[in-house]
Amino acid sequence: MTAQKKIIQTAGRTQLGEFAPKFAELNDDVLFGEVWSRTDKLSLRDRSLVTLTSLISQGITDSSLTYHLQEAKKNGITRDEIAESLTHTAFYAGWPKAWAAFRLAKDVWAEDVAGEDAKAVFQRTTVYPIGEPNTAYVQYFIGNSYLAPMDAQNGGPVNVTFEPRCRNNWHIHHNSVQVLICVAGRGWYQEDGKEAVEMVPGTVITIPAGAKHWHGAAKDSWFQHLTYTTKAGENASNEWLEPVTDEAYDHLK
Repeated sequence: MTAQKKIIQTAGRTQLGEFAPKFAELNDDVLFGEVWSRTDKLSLRDRSLVTLTSLISQGITDSSLTYHLQEAKKNGITRDEIAESLTHTAFYAGWPKAWAAFRLAKDVWAEDVAGEDAKAVFQRTTVYPIGEPNTAYVQYFIGNSYLAPMDAQNGGPVNVTFEPRCRNNWHIHHNSVQVLICVAGRGWYQEDGKEAVEMVPGTVITIPAGAKHWHGAAKDSWFQHLTYTTKAGENASNEWLEPVTDEAYDHLK
């Protein structure tokens, strides 16, 4: 038998203690203190699923549903499980009700989209491939980046993808002009001594030869740009410099 866990709830008394003291007592002491606390009969995880299904079936998608979604996550329901549960509920409670619940659930489980899952989600937002890990230049980047060359040997562009917070070091292209074209996500470009420029899909940046600069993703977004070099003169080269510090980066929105 699973040990019974006592659930402590004070929301009723906090919000309605003076206006409706008996309701507050029933909410805190009976509903949560007794019913939710009977974990030897039904786990908190299962009670969360029952509660969510009941609320969604009634079309309740206000702050109370958000609260119970948050509690469901605390009680061990994963992102995949809530998605499957809401999909199943949609067939019995109604499609519009499930849509409304999904909008709230996405926010509650948003931080769980990480690693390969986050990469897959971002890939669906862009027609360009993310490519392979950028191992050749990893020492010049903070965070993870990916490369997908597109006929680069014949002057074609290179597709570079940055995970959130990833950026390259300050660097200089000697005797060549670089062009950046943002195709997905959101990021930043900055020349030394100038304000950073936000890059969103459609933003084109032309970087003069010899300009010290860096570029990379925003803190809360993946970022993908195409880059190619034009007007390359003799002895064209790249000079990699110091990293962009957290202090300088974190003040960007």
